[in-house]
Amino acid sequence: MPIEKHDLHHEFPEYHDEIHDLKMNNNHFARLFKEYHELDHEVNRIEQGVENTADEYLEKLKYQRLNLKDQLFGMIKESQATA
Repeated sequence: MPIEKHDLHHEFPEYHDEIHDLKMNNNHFARLFKEYHELDHEVNRIEQGVENTADEYLEKLKYQRLNLKDQLFGMIKESQATA
């Protein structure tokens, strides 16, 4: 079973340019983006069986990833509104 991709470019392909611009010009966005990417990578490794962990830990990581995605998406929409 293939692992679902959750990186931001897969999640929001229509905002590719905005994501790139924010990563280059907004330090807060860039930091959250990096944190999101690292969490996504860890979740993928666990789901692929590369790392074993408690289900509660995996669910906590997924919740953190979702929270970060919401924050990042809000920043993308905000940058669009002010563009």
